[in-house]
Amino acid sequence: MKSFRLKTALVVLFLSIGFVSCSSDDDKVESTVKTKTAFVTEIKGPETGKVNEELSYDVTFIVDNACGEFDKISETTIGTDKGLQVIAKYASDVCTQQIPDPKKTVYKFKSAEKGSFEIKFKKSETEFLTQKVVIE
Repeated sequence: MKSFRLKTALVVLFLSIGFVSCSSDDDKVESTVKTKTAFVTEIKGPETGKVNEELSYDVTFIVDNACGEFDKISETTIGTDKGLQVIAKYASDVCTQQIPDPKKTVYKFKSAEKGSFEIKFKKSETEFLTQKVVIE
């Protein structure tokens, strides 16, 4: 009887140690990638287009340091005006290359209707840079 209790206790102890040691502490590794709005300095592209034709616009933006890269384009609002903003990503807080070059990305625009449209990108905290396009 004592032998059975001892074996049972050892099995329970062994299984408990196995479950505790297999827990993964690496799941909580914090990502060092940070994102921030990058202000647009220039939009280049066609001023006219056709219905359902995809137009490409070169968007130039400035990052905080040379390690910044394009992440995505998202919608934003300044007051009551709606527009777009460029989001840049930074792999780490420390960057040895301190002088950033202007970066570029391509924005695609397509309309299913005729009319005049304004493509607005955030150029500062209070202003948009606007590109007008007429769809015929």
